[in-house]
Formats: sequence, C-alpha cells, structure tokens
Amino acid sequence: MQLKLVPGNSAGTVTTYYLSSQGATHDEIDFEFLGNLSGEPCIVHTNVYTQGKGDKEQQFYLWFDPTQDFHTYSILWNPQTIIFYVDGTPIRVFKNMKSSGLPYPNNQPMRVYASLWNADDWATRGGLVKTDWSKAPFIASLRNFKANDACVWEFGKSSCTNSTMPKWFSQQLDSTSQARLQWVQKNYMVYNYCNDIKRFPQGLPLECTFNSTTG
Repeated sequence: MQLKLVPGNSAGTVTTYYLSSQGATHDEIDFEFLGNLSGEPCIVHTNVYTQGKGDKEQQFYLWFDPTQDFHTYSILWNPQTIIFYVDGTPIRVFKNMKSSGLPYPNNQPMRVYASLWNADDWATRGGLVKTDWSKAPFIASLRNFKANDACVWEFGKSSCTNSTMPKWFSQQLDSTSQARLQWVQKNYMVYNYCNDIKRFPQGLPLECTFNSTTG
C-alpha cells in the first residue's frame, strides 16, 4: 500500500494499515503511524498478534518526511517469516519459531484494513501531547493497494496448493536485504520490546533470545 500521512500537527492521531483475522483469538500484523507535532518526526509502530496476544512492539523513525509524498509500506507474510518493508527496505523480521514452542500466525486467514483514529492517551510522547481538534479534519491518503499473488481463502480452504505455491511462499531476506535491515535497526529504531527489561522483570520473551532482529 502507498500512504501519505497526516500533514501538519497530527499529534494524538494514529494512521493504520494492517492485516487481521476475526475473534478474541485473532492474529494481526500491524503498521501504525503515530502522529506528532509539526516538524517532529513521525514514528512507525509495528506489532504482531498471535491468538489474541500482541505485546511485540518495535518502533522506528523514518528517513524521510512521510507527510510530503506517498511511500510504499509492504508486508511479506509466509509460513517461515513476517517481514515489514518501507519502500522496499526491510525494517523488521518476525520469524516462525513454532519448533521452539512459540506461537506464529499461520492458522487464520487475514483481511487488510486501514484506519485513522484518535489515540492521544498514548500515541504521542506516551500521551503527553494531546490531539488539537482545531487542526481537524485529519486526512491521510492511501492508494495503489496490491496483493501480489496472494493466497485467497474461500469456502474453508486456501487457493494455494502444493502445486501452485507462489514464489513469495518461501521468500527470505538475502544478504543485501539483511544488511539494509541492520542499517535501519541501528540508525532508526526507537523502541524494541526485546530490550525493555523494566517491562519484563521476570525475563525477556523467549523469542528475544533467538535472534536480535526477531520480534
């Protein structure tokens, strides 16, 4: 999807583009764009839910102004990995570690959603900066959605079979993409739940011990 985020003072707002299934034990893969005061950088908030449980947040600054032009935000979701991309650059990887007893969202079909909502209790500086409603309406623009070779879930089964698996079904990061991922995480990462010792005093989530780029 190509998005152009809310221009000007967007503090308190959240623009979202995400995948989600239905129900209390839903799966979800989130891009959430946290608004900010004019001139301050926007934060991309990412999260992964499995069986109704999230708490796997990573946040990043962008290396451009996302309110000035359209940029492409992509999700690769296959049985091995989830990769978040910005203009083709990977910013986050979440790997399937079911073999180690960790849940992974691959049992429920998901739809694509987008929204723009008020979250000034947490979105900007942890809720310190509230929405200035005199700046309304807040407008984000979306265009050119594409689901490339997606598996379609109909009548209780997937359109992808062993004989018709698309190329992305087994896609992983190559060495060039891994280097770009490390560049983003070194220079633009704002928050990583796998480093938040205060939040997890009993020990970091198990997946954090496997791979520094996971989660």
